[in-house]
Parts: sequence; structure tokens; C-alpha cells
Amino acid sequence: MLLKDYYDKQFAGNLADKIREHFSQFNKNGFVGHVAESIADKEYTERMKAFVSAFDKFLPSYPDAIRLFGKMLGPELKSFSVMYSDGAWLAPIGKYVEAHCAEETEYFDLSLKFIHELTKRYTGEFAIRPLIQSFPRRTMEALTEWSKSKNAFVRRCSCESLRVSLPWAKKMTAAVEQFDLYTKILDNLKNDEDPYVQRSVGNNLNDLYKYDPNKAFILIERWQEENPTKNTLKIIRHGTRTARKEQNK
Repeated sequence: MLLKDYYDKQFAGNLADKIREHFSQFNKNGFVGHVAESIADKEYTERMKAFVSAFDKFLPSYPDAIRLFGKMLGPELKSFSVMYSDGAWLAPIGKYVEAHCAEETEYFDLSLKFIHELTKRYTGEFAIRPLIQSFPRRTMEALTEWSKSKNAFVRRCSCESLRVSLPWAKKMTAAVEQFDLYTKILDNLKNDEDPYVQRSVGNNLNDLYKYDPNKAFILIERWQEENPTKNTLKIIRHGTRTARKEQNK
């Protein structure tokens, strides 16, 4: 089954049932009908937009909807290997947050807190990018704290959300323009034990190299001079793969 096909009419009904557990007056039939009419023959991105449109139509205000979704999240994931399977049902909710979190300054704290919990159960790197773009300093100060979390999902999000060229997302340079905080976050993660976090840091460096090689090597050369651990060396190798390919041409 293609990913897009998971988000069908039956999924909309199941999601509506979850919502009704905490919001009894929710119009399930209206919600499901709206989604079903909008997703026929549509690809993944358009299906996500259909769910966001349905949330807008059948849920209360954004702050109230976020509080509702917070009650629905369920248990935290135990492994990255199931993030895109066990957490897949949360994708439309993440897309809803992404669509609205930066619309008003007053939404900032509520949105940030929700994304912090969302990323323990699915992924928050897409949802938080509008906050980075609209409130770069404030958001990256929060992500600096996330990079020190005991939770590997939160640490990974603190890094993955900063990527210049995050797959399935628009190119974003707002994070690297706050280079002092950007480097502080990656510094906090350069010796991370978790392989998924390591890969995220490496991908971040590789993206940075493609965008601004000088900035990438400011970080890489400093790490190389600081008696790097095996974890840091692994990250550097992954983060310099494009540079090495260019050197070998």
C-alpha cells in the first residue's frame, strides 16, 4: 500500500472516533464526508491539506484544537523503527499544527509544548519549521534546550528541524542564519550515542555544506581539533559525504 492510501475514508472515520472520545459533539459524519470528497485520486500532500481543511471546518479554534489533540496523543514511542508506522496516524495533526502555529504570536508557547510531545510519538520537525522561520531566535533557544533532553526523539527533532533541505519540506535557511545557536545545538549532539540522532546531525552538516561550505567546515574543523570521539567521527564522515564525492571527481 502506498503511503497516501493509508489516509483514506476509513482512516478519517477512525480519527474522528479518537476525536469524539474527548470532544463528544464532534461532527464525525461531516468530517469524514469532507475528507472523502477532497482526497479522491489525490497524492499524499493534497490529502494532508484535506485533513487540515476538515479540522478547520469541524474543530473549534486552533488553541482549543491543540489542547484536544494533546489529550489524544497516547503513549510515547519506544523505538525510532516504528515512528512512521505506529505514529503515522498523527501526520494530519502535525500538518494542522504546521499550517497554523506561526499565525499568531500568542500561539507560540502552546504550539511549542505540543510539538515537544508530538515528536515523542511521531515526528515534529515539519510542524516546528514555521516557528523557526517566523520566530527564529525564540524557537532555536528552545531547541537548544531540547538538544540536551534525555529523550532521543526530542534531541533528534532539535536537529532535524534545522536542516536547510529537509526532505518533503521547503528549503529553509532561517536556522543557519542564527549560526551561534545552530552551532550550539549541533555541538550538544556531536557525541550523541543514538544512531538516529547521529544521522540527523550528519545530514544537517551535509545540507549546510551544500548551502554554505565555509560554515560547514567551521564546525567540522573545530570538531576535528577537539580530540573527537568515535561518535563524532561517525557524524563527520556522514556529514562530509558530498564534500568527499566532489574531491574525488
